[in-house]
Amino acid sequence: MVQLLIQTSFLGDAILTTPLLAELASRGPVTLVVTPGAAPLFKQHPQVDRLVVYDKRGTDSGMAGFGRLVSLLRAPSGDAVAYLAQGSHRSGALARAAGYRQRIGLASSSGRLWYTTQVQVPEHAHHAERLWRLALAPRLPTARDLRPRLHVLPEHHEAAARVAGGPAAAGDPLIAIAPGSVWATKRWPYYAELARELSQLARIVVVGGADDRPLAAAVVDALGKEGRAIDATGRLSLLESAALIARCSVLVTNDSAPLHLASAVSTPTVAIFGPTVTRFGFGPLAERHEIAQVTDLPCRPCHTHGLMTCPLTHFRCMRDLLPDRVAGAVARVLGTGA
Repeated sequence: MVQLLIQTSFLGDAILTTPLLAELASRGPVTLVVTPGAAPLFKQHPQVDRLVVYDKRGTDSGMAGFGRLVSLLRAPSGDAVAYLAQGSHRSGALARAAGYRQRIGLASSSGRLWYTTQVQVPEHAHHAERLWRLALAPRLPTARDLRPRLHVLPEHHEAAARVAGGPAAAGDPLIAIAPGSVWATKRWPYYAELARELSQLARIVVVGGADDRPLAAAVVDALGKEGRAIDATGRLSLLESAALIARCSVLVTNDSAPLHLASAVSTPTVAIFGPTVTRFGFGPLAERHEIAQVTDLPCRPCHTHGLMTCPLTHFRCMRDLLPDRVAGAVARVLGTGA
């Protein structure tokens, strides 16, 4: 059976698709379609038989790019099945145009009219479970089924070790913080203050992309020149970042992709939620985790992804969540506090 899996959503969604990928790969070869941003996660992944990169907002935008993908993905047989982990009309149309007679997607997706099978999922299920259920397995998923899976190689661990300080620092405890997010309202404003407090317990390493360097600089500046902070932003690939997070005692992160990297490498996690909430399905899956949030605001949640500015201008969902509360959550995850 030929299997096509399309996931061209955000990076976090791609990471949460890996449990579905594992289930499908146990049945036969899988062709995976992802964005350029997610492609590095899967280039050497043993459960991907064929990787196709769809730059839908760049070189593959428009009908010419759509036509290129149709040609690349043409279904070779009548029993080919497409799994639409990204639920847009474009993904559904792509699978149909490529000749996939069976097209399976979530009943809640905007592109559901393209599907031959619409999968209903429990309300407020984690997104990893929503996606896993597309496999139509004849059983309920376990926690093990739903944990993201990344193929982290020795060279990724070696790169992470170099950034962490090399062999001389191998035994030093590390705490990772991830202050960035594409959405401004998801960025908690007190990471520098938290880092000062947590630096008494361990060295601080700031993870994220190159766009997060100004946020990392604020943390490094707050800790001075004593070497208690490492700026890893923009220095590592996604899998190298996962390897670095795996070296850490805990990750403190916004509702963003590093949260899911931590789930994949089983690093204890403190996840900060402001404009979004965990019932949207994107909370941490690491065995040890805490959610830090302000629970008594009637305006939460204000958006499914977050916004660039607070609609009410006060930003209390983040400003009212003070550093001592997050530090307390870190202590509980580490087993050093009540």
